[in-house]
Amino acid sequence: MKSALLQSAKIIDLAAALRTGDVTPVSLAEAFLARIEALNARLHAFITVTAERALAEARVAEAQLRAGLDLGYLHGIPYAVKDLFNVKGLATTAGTRLLANNVAERDCAAVRKLAMAGMTLVGKTHTVQFAFGGIGINHDQGTPRNPWSSMHMAPGGSSSGSAVAVGADLTPVALGTDTGGSVRVPAALCGTVGLKTTVGRISRAGVYPLSWTFDSVGPLTRCVEDAAIVYQALRGIDPGDDTTVSVPPDDDVLATLKAGVKGIRLAFGETVFFDDVDAEIEHAVREAGAVLRALGAHVHSMAVPEVAEIMSDKRRSQLIAAEALVTNGRLIDEHFDSLDPVVAHRMRAGRDLSATDYFAALRQCSALRERVKRTLADVDALLVPATLIPSRPIEQIDASPQSYADTSYRYARNTSIGNVLGLCAVVLPCGFTRSGLPVGLMIYAKPFAEAVALRVAWAYEQATSWQHRRPDLS
Repeated sequence: MKSALLQSAKIIDLAAALRTGDVTPVSLAEAFLARIEALNARLHAFITVTAERALAEARVAEAQLRAGLDLGYLHGIPYAVKDLFNVKGLATTAGTRLLANNVAERDCAAVRKLAMAGMTLVGKTHTVQFAFGGIGINHDQGTPRNPWSSMHMAPGGSSSGSAVAVGADLTPVALGTDTGGSVRVPAALCGTVGLKTTVGRISRAGVYPLSWTFDSVGPLTRCVEDAAIVYQALRGIDPGDDTTVSVPPDDDVLATLKAGVKGIRLAFGETVFFDDVDAEIEHAVREAGAVLRALGAHVHSMAVPEVAEIMSDKRRSQLIAAEALVTNGRLIDEHFDSLDPVVAHRMRAGRDLSATDYFAALRQCSALRERVKRTLADVDALLVPATLIPSRPIEQIDASPQSYADTSYRYARNTSIGNVLGLCAVVLPCGFTRSGLPVGLMIYAKPFAEAVALRVAWAYEQATSWQHRRPDLS
């Protein structure tokens, strides 16, 4: 197999090669499995490699394609899932060795959909314990390494392994979950595309929960078109997740993806989003706005007052912790000293949230979501920095509780706002720092407007060359 094709790791390129006969599903699976074997010991992206399943699914895909049965772009393409997604016969550990025997009896809804699309599962990726953290550190099972540095730098969390796997071309796509930025933060720090979907778009059935109110499923990919392709395969109604039942299907996102941004109304969200942002990151994001303006978009600045109100409410993190205790309370009570101390202490704080405050926080979220619809009535999408700072060394972050808390805030502040407001978002590379670390642009769109966010992201991506830069893993 041509190494350049493997390292581009784009679904659209691999799908074309499969149909010209340059590669086969089996040779593709073998090549990615070989790359995982060569690099995973260093990068620590995968907790489980499913070579046997991948090759079995690849052989089926190969036979189908030879027989003239073509299921679409994803047919024969490898993928990975975060270790929150149930895969039949494998443990869903959710980042803790205490769940090593939590073996799934069946595939989750998302894995079933991708299997129906003909994809081949190469493995499960590492996550922050219980998916409760935006840095990517796991003191129990180990922390993946950001592929953009020879130092051990933060990969972002909690979909840390998925971002590292895609960023290092170990797989063309990996699924993650996003409760406060867990797809978008690692996408920004590892230089990939990450799609945060609106709750209700993609079924979470069979995915280990953190917060039923905020959890969403989304892909991490090498380019925007790939994210759109995977999103289109995953979305839809599932009786196993009642948030999806009342959501009408959206239009064909691929039909509008390349329509351009002429006349699209964009705005820099100036309230809070740009406060205390690293100068290099702010410059890159502002330049992204200039690129989109040159493509015909209307780009201005606007205040989003709901954001400041979100940041002033301290109950938000407690709300997530309280919901997480429904699933993890027994482990917190019986094995507190065996858990990651940072995660365990944060989660236990959920017990301090009274029932009255819990329901008041939910009602405030609902009210803010209605208000922001009016605030954003005359704009199609917001342009903001994904994170306030680039990746930091793990040793520096872990030096003290204050350093950990400060870094966590700087990574997840801008992303967590979107979860509260119910927005969808795409994060994609918009530059690199002087030290060679990726910078992420976040494009926020209104609830259920994933097609708009993807359309803006695709236009920007095509006008720039950031997606073509690859980390040096020699």
